[in-house]
Amino acid sequence: MAYRSMMEAVRDLERHGKLVRIKEEVDPNLEIASIHRRIYDAEGPALFFENVKGSPFPALSNIYGTFERTEFLFRHTIDKVQKVIELKADPANLLKNPMRYLSAPFTAVSALPMQKRMGAPILHGTTTVSQLPQIKSWPMDGGAFVTLPQVFTLPPGEKSIMQSNLGMYRIQLSGNEYVPDKEVGMHYQIHRGIGVHHTQYNNSDEPFRASIFVGGPPSHAFSAIMPLPEGLSELTFAGMLGGRRFRYVRQNGHVLSADADFVITGIIRKGEKKPEGPFGDPLGYYSLEHDFPVMEVEKVYHRKDAVWHFTVVGRPPQEDSSFGYLIHQLVKLLTPQEFPGIKEINAVDAAGVHPLLLAIGSERYMPFRERKPEEILTQANRIIGSGQTSLAKFLFIAADGDAPNLSTHDIPAFFRHVLERIDLTRDLHFQTKTTIDTLDYSGSGWNAGSKVIVACCGDKRRELSAELPVDLSLPSGFSNPKFVQPGILAVQGPAFNGEASYEEAETLAHHLLPFDWSGIPMIVLCDDSDFLSGPVNNFLWAAFTRANPSHDIHGVDAFVEHKHWGCRGPVIIDARIKPHHAPPLITDKEAEEQVERIGKQSEQDGPKCKKIDSGSEMLRETMLMPVVDSSCGEAQHRDHQQEQE
Repeated sequence: MAYRSMMEAVRDLERHGKLVRIKEEVDPNLEIASIHRRIYDAEGPALFFENVKGSPFPALSNIYGTFERTEFLFRHTIDKVQKVIELKADPANLLKNPMRYLSAPFTAVSALPMQKRMGAPILHGTTTVSQLPQIKSWPMDGGAFVTLPQVFTLPPGEKSIMQSNLGMYRIQLSGNEYVPDKEVGMHYQIHRGIGVHHTQYNNSDEPFRASIFVGGPPSHAFSAIMPLPEGLSELTFAGMLGGRRFRYVRQNGHVLSADADFVITGIIRKGEKKPEGPFGDPLGYYSLEHDFPVMEVEKVYHRKDAVWHFTVVGRPPQEDSSFGYLIHQLVKLLTPQEFPGIKEINAVDAAGVHPLLLAIGSERYMPFRERKPEEILTQANRIIGSGQTSLAKFLFIAADGDAPNLSTHDIPAFFRHVLERIDLTRDLHFQTKTTIDTLDYSGSGWNAGSKVIVACCGDKRRELSAELPVDLSLPSGFSNPKFVQPGILAVQGPAFNGEASYEEAETLAHHLLPFDWSGIPMIVLCDDSDFLSGPVNNFLWAAFTRANPSHDIHGVDAFVEHKHWGCRGPVIIDARIKPHHAPPLITDKEAEEQVERIGKQSEQDGPKCKKIDSGSEMLRETMLMPVVDSSCGEAQHRDHQQEQE
């Protein structure tokens, strides 16, 4: 069905038993986020908070909390959108199977935005920023944030809606130095479309107008993060995925989404910045306070049945992981168009997306001689030189054809494939002093760090082992070697205390030289090897979010030859927490205890309690469960947090 509003989606989810209402007044300061995390971790329903302390508006989260529920929301349109994408990937498909694509023209019609001249729901009323649900998710957050905003901008002098940019850029509603109800913070990162517009406005006399949409049909938020091909507007995709044309209205020089629940309009001041953050981010750490642009608020519009749509981010997987899942399903056919020769790319969600990419490419340059990485290196350079994929720090790329059924989405198998074939004297390629993700603090400065391409092609070079070398010893301060999987060994080291600690990895490498490492090509130096060798997501998160390749990759029997670095023994990734890293996300004890009290009261009141809808026993039980801090697990994390405080 084509949802005309977020409330229509709420009612649809509720009819199908996929949403519960929480009637108890809940504090937006940490409590709401705590409930959300517990329910998400339990694969529970969407949550409708009817009574948000300090706000007249209800709040909604977790509608994308499972892949199944995400597909449910778009069940009537996914196949149709997929067919349009298939035609874009290969127009010849229309000639090969015309009957399959009969719906494509009708889907394309729904992609055309439509201006409303009157009766736009968003014009029902106005409110203030302080009346919006002031949701704060993590204890060190600098204030309340919009976590699912759709930020709309146009280039200077441009009126055509088709030339707009709709992006999801973090908005800080309160805290720091922002004047209440008058200013909000506008956080955007590198490689974002709004940055191009900002530069253009800085060179023009026009005011930089921006509109922040919140809510609306579920397809709208999804479209704001969709990596679309050049020339395809986010608004057209919102129409296709939603099965209904994107409707907009012009008001006081601004463009408003007619079906949004809220729209904040204002002017981004040229040349003015204020401190924004900290904020608990999708990497599982805080992004720290930095100066970012300020938007002067003009008006806050809302519809009659407005509901505040939000999510809670943190160490993945989280609700926003479903975005990545659906994006992959929709755009996988476009990968060869965007990156010629590439068969598959996986931006690994468990590693925070940007720190780690896995890819499969084509190796066709010299089929008459021994296979080695050649063409896949060209493809790898294109990946790390294009748009959002350029934010990757670690790119592991394998050649197609060396193993049947190789997939980047079977991550342990993919690492096994690469480590069986890699030549560590040849196949590591670095970029130093370059840009990395704004949210990643593992580098040498803000937005500054390095990258490494790890490539493999050809026959197996080694059998991977899960047995320690005979008579293995470790230097003083190093202990507890544990296998992550065959071929990958975690070693616990001393806490990283400063610049001199980089030498500790070299000390380890030198000490390990005499031993037989033929079946173990990778060692991860860490703070807690029990943690790192636990679930594979622990390895993916800790190893790749905490390492800056140029500084933190070492090797046994390493060498530099004509500026090329390699090693004859295992490569060592130093994934210890460094003093310059941002603190990890740790929940607030008092907020967690309050959520448990709400759960206990609901349990006492019985199944017909007024605090939580009947039929939601799982919800009550989940709120009673002791919180398991999924963002950490290491004692060192908590020590680091205490130091920050």
